[in-house]
Amino acid sequence: MGLYYEDFHVGDEWETPGRTVTETDVVEFAQLSGDFNPLHTDRVFAAGTPFGQPIAHGLLALSMATGLMARLGIFDGTVLAFLSIEQWDFKRPIFFGDTIKVHLQIESMRTTRDGLRGILRRRVSVVNQRNEIVQDGILTTMVRRKEDAPHDA
Repeated sequence: MGLYYEDFHVGDEWETPGRTVTETDVVEFAQLSGDFNPLHTDRVFAAGTPFGQPIAHGLLALSMATGLMARLGIFDGTVLAFLSIEQWDFKRPIFFGDTIKVHLQIESMRTTRDGLRGILRRRVSVVNQRNEIVQDGILTTMVRRKEDAPHDA
């Protein structure tokens, strides 16, 4: 079971394992999303861009970041809703073969108006293998409070 609202504190930090972004990831994301922009899927076209090669979709990396955070296990069974992306900046390209990981920090916390659930504002930074921030922003999530925990019968 993941952590409850009361288990978190402002300033708590975690780092996820890494994940290498592959050409297959990009092709599968293009098929799923329908975004076949040649910047991502055409090596000849991409060679003529300022990047000189294809880059991963920005939203693919954001999706991977949520998956990497899930691997921490801290939200398993306790997260109730992904409420918002308050801010998200795409700072650097992610190339095929880059390995990304996520730095996560609890920036602020509050309970819902009725006091039954907790809201976490998380500063999330996606970094590459050179420890360069490639994406970052604020993600807001609703989590269970201990009083709301399922009880064994």
